[in-house]
Amino acid sequence: MNWCILIPLLIGLICALLGYLLGRLFGGGTDDSDRIAKLEADLEACRNSKMSLETDLKSAKANVVSSFAAASSAVAFDAAGAKAAFGKKIKENDLTIVEGIGPKIQELFHNHDVKTWKALSECSIDKCQSVLDSGGERFRIHKPKTWSDQAKMAAEGRWADLKTWQDQLDGGK
Repeated sequence: MNWCILIPLLIGLICALLGYLLGRLFGGGTDDSDRIAKLEADLEACRNSKMSLETDLKSAKANVVSSFAAASSAVAFDAAGAKAAFGKKIKENDLTIVEGIGPKIQELFHNHDVKTWKALSECSIDKCQSVLDSGGERFRIHKPKTWSDQAKMAAEGRWADLKTWQDQLDGGK
């Protein structure tokens, strides 16, 4: 028999056995069940996250729908009703309809991004007073105590009630 062929075969067998043992020793021999368990846990976490996101999305859609419904249920401006109550043409969101507010005070409010009856109705007395104070000394004498309530009536289209109340007021006070 020729020893020249046997030596490379023997060396190859020893290398294969050594490679197998080293592979098992340095990580090739880990149990796949641990890896599968980790992947399953990750999958479950992803499913839970997906369900949470779907719930949040449904909630957000419901909020958008309710906001749209609330916006669409806002009172439409009734120019004829306003004219009937006040005896003159009223423009929508004209702040001068509020007793005590003239064109210059309306301009001050517009400069402070209060441009609608609804926005004025949401202003506190302190906010109204700070707007007046920003106009200088000549505007500080005004008393905005009833302005937000008057603006609310205008925004809601309650023209007869607003006119009746204004007839009782003295310059918006």
